[in-house]
Amino acid sequence: MELLMGLLSLAEVDGSMLANGILGAGIGAGLAAVGAGIGIGRLAGSACEAIARQPEASGDVRGAMLLTAALVEGVALFAVVICFMIYNSIIGLATSG
Repeated sequence: MELLMGLLSLAEVDGSMLANGILGAGIGAGLAAVGAGIGIGRLAGSACEAIARQPEASGDVRGAMLLTAALVEGVALFAVVICFMIYNSIIGLATSG
């Protein structure tokens, strides 16, 4: 928190610092969403290939795929929430200070 307060005191002198922090939080949230999309796309493609090779194992593959997709989405949601928390703390501290 001290680091954030120090950066905000610098932002009072240089307004671009605040804008860059907000931009960074937005880029972080976007990258988290894009990374999750790429990961789930590769996961689903590999699962389809595995089911095509061994149709009798489709139940096991589908279950593992759904579990892994849920974990990837959880990590992405966590990253987006952290970016929104950073954004709100920057905005909150900048407007109160």
